[in-house]
Amino acid sequence: MARGCFSMDGNNIQRRTIRLQLPSAGVRLDQAICENCVDLSCAMLSKLIDVGGVHVNGRRVRQGGVKASAGAKVEIFIDGLPFNYYRLTDNDIIYQDKYIIVINKPTLVESQPTPARYKGTLYEALLLWLQDPYRLQLKPSLGMVQRLDRETSGVMIFSIHPLAHKGLTQAFTQHQAKKKYLALVCGNMNCASGEFVSELAKNRASNKMKSVAKGGKLAVTNYTTICQFDCCSLVEVDIPTGRRHQIRVHFSEAGHPLVGDVRYGYQTGVLDIDVPRTMLHSWQLNCLHPVSGAMLSFKAPLPEELQRILTHLGCSNVDLSAN
Repeated sequence: MARGCFSMDGNNIQRRTIRLQLPSAGVRLDQAICENCVDLSCAMLSKLIDVGGVHVNGRRVRQGGVKASAGAKVEIFIDGLPFNYYRLTDNDIIYQDKYIIVINKPTLVESQPTPARYKGTLYEALLLWLQDPYRLQLKPSLGMVQRLDRETSGVMIFSIHPLAHKGLTQAFTQHQAKKKYLALVCGNMNCASGEFVSELAKNRASNKMKSVAKGGKLAVTNYTTICQFDCCSLVEVDIPTGRRHQIRVHFSEAGHPLVGDVRYGYQTGVLDIDVPRTMLHSWQLNCLHPVSGAMLSFKAPLPEELQRILTHLGCSNVDLSAN
């Protein structure tokens, strides 16, 4: 049995990575893996291959019937999530023209492929949405200029035409695109508005981002308090920079972790209501159209789970009209 193999029952799947080296050649890949990792059922392996979690010699493999070669190095990445395949619907589309598409990203969907998952990511769902049914051999042109964490919902924009890729990329890299988020954070903010400024870098031991004295990348987070409750506050957040996890890190380090963000310090039980995910929502996006130059403004409505928590806190109708 290969080191790292394990039993999986139903949807109770442990997040981890299996690594093994195949001793023989000429047999089907799925058969070779099952023979060398006896605790991993063939049915479960088939699902892992289909979702895109199996890599051979560093490349993702999507078919179990390919022939294995002796000495091939296999990595099986398992993210512990259900094998659901997200697909776009008309309700997810905020705006679309020949050059760009704007999505209201649902929570619990990966923005882009990960080692454990390709199928069901927003990127893959967009490729299917944009596919010309009469020219299936032609891959859609898709440019990804921003990323939202799996648990974060809200506005995302993509370029879908070669003429739009450069302009949209420049709008984000040159900080011309203006993004606003809504975050529910623990505790009450001392000031009605404020700013966090630090250099952020990844801590290799914890694989989390943190502020460092030097050697990181500048991150600026501005906030305005919209309303405060006994145990938490709803804030509007503007990030002139776009560093990984910067909103989560800055509020956590200030003693106000985002509600539901267990990774960055949220203590379960702060709210006497179920919190299914990190309460962060990409609310507004303002930018110039990458081809026409027209000013565009998009908003994504409050997600159901955030609205439900706000209603529980006694705020059934948040007035965001002035923001």
